[in-house]
Amino acid sequence: MLFSLLVLAFSVVTLIDIITREEGQVKHLPKFGWVIVAILIPLLGGALWWAIGREYPERVARPALFTRPAAEQPQAAPVRPVDTRTTEQQLADLEREAEEERLRAEILRRKRERGEA
Repeated sequence: MLFSLLVLAFSVVTLIDIITREEGQVKHLPKFGWVIVAILIPLLGGALWWAIGREYPERVARPALFTRPAAEQPQAAPVRPVDTRTTEQQLADLEREAEEERLRAEILRRKRERGEA
């Protein structure tokens, strides 16, 4: 008895949802086809409707009760600039930096030899 009432309630809710959906929110079959499937095969038809026939919104806004205060909101990661240099340009820049470091070390060594540093 209880199972029959649950199946009836599930079928009624499914049919109401199918009928009230706009045509653009229905997938894989026209609305009329989903109504027929839901009536002829109540449990399986309803399960198929909720699983694959219905278009769900991309993002559901949460009610204000469940949102975090502004202080607790996660911070977005800073956007890093995109490096548009080619691999060859990057390698050339690295070699140039290494050469600069080598020259700085050489200058510092020579200053120490002369007693300037």
